Amino acid sequence: MYQVINQPQIQSHPSHQLDPNTHSSCRFCGASLKHTFVDLGMSPLCESYVSEVDLNRMEPFYPLHVYVCDHCFLVQLQEYVSPEHIFTEYAYFSSYAETWLKHAKAYTDLMVERFHLNEQSQVVELASNDGYLLQYFIEKSIPVLGVEPAANIAKVAIAKGIPTVIEFFGQDCARKLVRQGKQADLVVANNVLAHVPALNDFVAGIKLLLKPQGIATGEFQHLMRLMAENQFDTIYHEHFCYHSFITIEKIFAAHGMTLFDMEELPTHGGSLRIYACHQNDLSKSVSDRVIELRNREQKDGFTSVERYTSFEQQVRETKRKLLDFLIRTKREGKTIVGYGAPGKGNTLLNYCGIRTDFLDYTVDRNPYKQGKFLPGTHIPIYHPDKIQETKPDYVLILPWNFKDEIMEQMSFIRNWGGRFLVPIPEVRVYP
Repeated sequence: MYQVINQPQIQSHPSHQLDPNTHSSCRFCGASLKHTFVDLGMSPLCESYVSEVDLNRMEPFYPLHVYVCDHCFLVQLQEYVSPEHIFTEYAYFSSYAETWLKHAKAYTDLMVERFHLNEQSQVVELASNDGYLLQYFIEKSIPVLGVEPAANIAKVAIAKGIPTVIEFFGQDCARKLVRQGKQADLVVANNVLAHVPALNDFVAGIKLLLKPQGIATGEFQHLMRLMAENQFDTIYHEHFCYHSFITIEKIFAAHGMTLFDMEELPTHGGSLRIYACHQNDLSKSVSDRVIELRNREQKDGFTSVERYTSFEQQVRETKRKLLDFLIRTKREGKTIVGYGAPGKGNTLLNYCGIRTDFLDYTVDRNPYKQGKFLPGTHIPIYHPDKIQETKPDYVLILPWNFKDEIMEQMSFIRNWGGRFLVPIPEVRVYP
C-alpha cells in the first residue's frame, strides 16, 4: 500500500579529533570558540549501552565541554564523534513515551487544521525515528515521507507502512528528494536541530526541499529554559548545538528563510516550536509572538557572553545538592533505584559520579535497553517490574520531563511508603 524508499548509503560527515591545544570554530559563523558555557568533564556517548560481555572492556570517554560563540551566540559542542557513529544504530524509540505520542498527534491535528493539508499535500519529517509522528498524518490520508539515518529504527517505521529514506539529511538528500517529486508542503524537524553538526548544510537542505509556499516547523529545547531550570543533563555528545531564538533566527535568515511564528512548549523542560517560510513568501507575516520573544531574550542578556558563562556555577551547585541528598539517604540505610535509561540520565550520573554505590539499578520500558548496563556507570537496566519485586524507598526519575506520566504509572510504590525523587532543576521528593 505504501512505497518504501530504502537508501542505506549514508551521507558522509567525517569525524575529526580536535587538537586540545586549539579552539575549534563556530559551526554556524566560523568564529573561533574561546568561551566556556559549561564543562561536564569526560563522559561516554549517552546512548552507548553496555552488554554484560563488554563490562570489562575499555569504554571511550569524550570531553563534554560546551562553548558559546561570541559572535552569533550559538552554544555548541565540538564534534569528537561522527554522526554515523552515534546515529547509525540508535537506542531511542519515540513510541515508548505515551506523553510524546499525544504530543505528536496534537501537532498533526494543528498542522492539518492551520495549513489546510490534504491528500494532495506532501509532508516530510527529518529524523522521523520509528514513525511515531507520521503515522498520524497517514491516518488522515496525507502523503508522508520520513528521513531517518538510524537503520534499526527506520526498519520499524517501514514495517508500519511509513515510507522512509535511511539517510542523513542535508542539501544532497534534499536535491534527490526534489528530483523524485517529494518537494514538501510541510517539513517537520522536531528535536533534530540540536543533533546536527553540519548546521548550515541542514538548514540549506530544508530550503531546497520546501515548496515556494511551504512551511517548515522545528522543535528544540529552548536554551533560555535550559539555563533557567539547570537542565545541564540535556547536554550530551549527540546534541551538537543548543539554541536561543535569537540565534536560530539568524541561522535561518542566513539561508533565505523567515521565522514568521513560534510557540513556547512544555516538552523537554521547555521547548520552542518555530515556523519558517521562504523570505520571498509575503503571504505570511511575522507574528507578535516572534517579536516579543526576541525582545525578551535580548532583555535577558542573550546577546552578551557574560550571560552564558555564568551558567557553570549553577550546574556545580546542583551537583552538590544531589550528592548531599544521596549520601545522607544512603547513610540512613535507604534504598534508591532509577526509573528510565535516557541520554539525559547518563549525563547526570556520569557528571555526578553516581554508580551502584548510590543507585542499585534502573528500569526502562524499552526492551532494547533491558539486560544492558548504563554507559560509564554500569548500572544495570531491568524491566519496570523489578521495582515491584524489590520495593525501594526512593525511585529517581531520570527522564524528569515525563515525571507526571511516570509517577502515575508507578503510583503503586506508595503502597510500601516509596517516594519519587526528581533531580532537576534541583532535588525534589514527591510522596
